[in-house]
Order: sequence, then C-alpha cells, then structure tokens
Amino acid sequence: MADQKKMVEAITSMEEDFAKWYTDIVKKADLIDYSTVRGCMVIRPYGYAIWENIQHLLDARFKETGHENVYMPMFIPESLLQKEKDHVEGFAPEVAWVTHGGSEKLAERLCVRPTSETLFCEHYAKIIKSYRDLPKLYNQWCSVVRWEKTTRPFLRTCEFLWQEGHTMHETGEEALEETERMLNVYADFCEKSLAIPVTKGRKTKKEQFAGAEATYTIEAMMHDGKALQSGTSHYFGDGFARAFDITFQGRDNKPQYPHQTSWGLSTRIIGAIIMTHGDDNGLVLPPDIAPIQVIVLPIAQHKEGVLEKANEVTERLKKICRAKIDDSDNSAGWKFSEYEMKGVPLRLEMGPRDIESNQCVLVRRDNREKTIVSLDELEARVPELLRAVHDGLYDKALANREARTYTALTFDELKELAACKSGFFKTMWCGDEACELKVKEDAGLTSRCMPFEQEHLSDVCPICGKPAKTSIIWGKAY
Repeated sequence: MADQKKMVEAITSMEEDFAKWYTDIVKKADLIDYSTVRGCMVIRPYGYAIWENIQHLLDARFKETGHENVYMPMFIPESLLQKEKDHVEGFAPEVAWVTHGGSEKLAERLCVRPTSETLFCEHYAKIIKSYRDLPKLYNQWCSVVRWEKTTRPFLRTCEFLWQEGHTMHETGEEALEETERMLNVYADFCEKSLAIPVTKGRKTKKEQFAGAEATYTIEAMMHDGKALQSGTSHYFGDGFARAFDITFQGRDNKPQYPHQTSWGLSTRIIGAIIMTHGDDNGLVLPPDIAPIQVIVLPIAQHKEGVLEKANEVTERLKKICRAKIDDSDNSAGWKFSEYEMKGVPLRLEMGPRDIESNQCVLVRRDNREKTIVSLDELEARVPELLRAVHDGLYDKALANREARTYTALTFDELKELAACKSGFFKTMWCGDEACELKVKEDAGLTSRCMPFEQEHLSDVCPICGKPAKTSIIWGKAY
C-alpha cells in the first residue's frame, strides 16, 4: 500500500473533529469564502467549477429525457404563495420577504422564492388548454432562499444553487412514472459520476415535501456515518392544479386536472462529495466532476528539455481530459500538497530521467498508488486510471456504508445501537407517526426512507409491537 502519511498539516483530522475537518477543507481547498450576509457563501472559482461540471452532466441527462430549461421570476406575490395551504405552511418559517421597493412600501409583500411550484402553476394555467399540450417537462437552474437558523457551507445556507424540475402530466400514472424516473436519474448520476452509493426510497408522510402526496429520496452515507439527503422527487397529484385552477380538455372532451411533479438537487451535493470521499489531506474528487483531472508536475523543471516535454504532454492530455500543468517556481513538495488538497484525481510527475526513459509517473489521489507509464501509452492509460479512481472511491464508500448499517429487531436494541454507533439503522415499522416521533425522542434518530428494496426483518414494529407494514431506515442526518 502506498504511503498514507498526512501531507497537509493545516487540516484538522476528521477523527478528531469531523465538523472542523469539513470547514477546514471548504476553506483551504478554495471552494468558498464567507460573506458578510448571514448564512450566505461566496462560491470561489474552484468550487464553482465543480458545480458547473455537475450542472453540465445533469443537464445533459435532463435533456436526454425530454426536459427543457426555463426561467421563472425570483419573487412570488404573497397572494400567489397562499393559494396552496399545505405548501405555504411548510415553508412559512423559512421565507424571506421583500416589503419595500426603493423607499415605497409595496402594496403586497413579495416572497423571495424558496421553491417555484406556485410560479410554475401560474404559468401552466395560462399555457395548458388541451391534453395535446401535455406533458410539460420543464426544468430551471437558479438560486433559492430559505432563512435557515443554523448554516454550514454547501450543506445548509440561506441562499443556494440548485435545479428544480416541474412537470405536468395527463394522468396520475404518468406523473408517478416521472417522479420515479427522475429519482433514478439522480441515483444513477450519484453512483456513476460522483462515486456515491445511494439508497432509494420513499419518505414518510411526516418527512415528505410540503404539499406533496409522495416524496422519494436518495440517501447517501457520509464518512462519519451520518446521512445526507442528496436529491428528492415529489408527486403532487392534482392538488396544485385544483388550487390554481389548471384544467385541460381531456380526450373525452371534458375538463380535467393535470397531475404534477417536482424534483431537485442542489449545491449541498458538493458537501456530500467532500464528506464521502475527502481525507485528512483534503478533497478527493471523483474524476467526472473534478475541474482538473490530471495535474502535470515537471520535476527539476530548470533542466533542459523538461518544461518543453511537460507542456507537450499536457497538450496531448487536454484532448482526452481536463489537464493542467503547474510550471510555477513553487517547490515540488508544495505542489504535491496543493493538488492533494484540491483533490485532483491523477498527478503526473515527469523529470529528466523519466524523459530519457520515455515515461512518466502517474499517482492516484484516492490511494497514492504510483504507476510508471510509457509516454506512448498515455492516451490509453490515463482514462483507465481515472476510471480506477472512480471505482476505488465508490468501493470505499460502499464498504463504509455496509460496515455502518445495522439491523434492530427490538426498540431497546435500536436505542442501544444509536447510543454507541453512527450509521443507518434498519427496522420494521407499523407506519404510525407516533412511533416515528418516539424514535426521534428516545433514540435521537429520524426516518431516512422506506427503501424501494424492501426487507422482511420481522413481523412486528419494534417500537409498538403492532403488525409491521414496511421496512425503514433511521439515522442521524445533516
């Protein structure tokens, strides 16, 4: 095994203080800076480049499934927000309000969008007239504002970036298919592009989105065993359509209400990447979303021919990946630490002896494994090693999840596990909210989801002893 010695002393060890470790990384890897606006962050170029790569990959998936991008206003009139009672009650504590325009008090308060269901509904009411107008498959890339009491970069901020899909369908069956299809898009993206294994499932009624009939989620486990809700997809039925009087002429020439979905993934997924893959030397980025996939470091670059060859190699690599050369006068040790911190998947080292031998050294960020590669084979070997980094990250994250997943058959067993372990806790459940509240109160755990892949662990709910209806996963979450 390659040397795993800690190279960056400025980062708090994750075993010592996981929260401080996280904060150290987002700052020292140049992902964010703090803003004078409470709860808001400045996303720096390196952090934003990660988001751009996420956006690019996801947007392509959305378009492949027939979705179009639109943009809605950032302000919502209070009267519009009030049209869907459950929805507005769910968001009321987090809403930021605009009360003045210049020096004039507004006749009606404007909400700074916490989400855009009401805006889309107002628009859909104008453009949906017939079944021929359906489905409407729209997505929006934007920022939203939720006035959070406690904030942490990427994980929970008052303003954050996201995408929100909002679709309308002729039937409930079509809308439900869309809800699950988009959850599968998120899950596939997390596993294949971010190397994060996720559990797909349905939220309990208590945890579902305000105004939704059903909320589906992908839950990821962080290195410390806590869960992170990484993407959600909601089925609204025709509730919003009725509230906003959206009707269309059906195939039977009678007026009908369309069925609606929404789904979203935000910049908190960057927090998931950090906490799933990062180590005590900094970020460890999955190759698909890394701003720099290969960093070329010329060794003894003052010697004749070294920089020329390193630049030549960099230009070759740029044709197959995101490559960059660091030809600054910083020391090799500084450069090693810098790009370890930034999580660059592959480091290419090349000195005079390597050039004489027509080779270079490729070092993986995930395990520091070194491979000597002929310069003639770079175009073949670099993609292989980038894929190996992805697979290594995924396997490590999956092993962590499996090692931290526990089964409890009694409530006492669940409480004992929760008191001394961190992870996912599987039990059966009767479906009663009273039992869900009891688990939170007595064990300090919240429901994460009822997994699509159901397990029969026993016949009874361990909390109350009544017949069980479903298996469920509990955990502590960010």
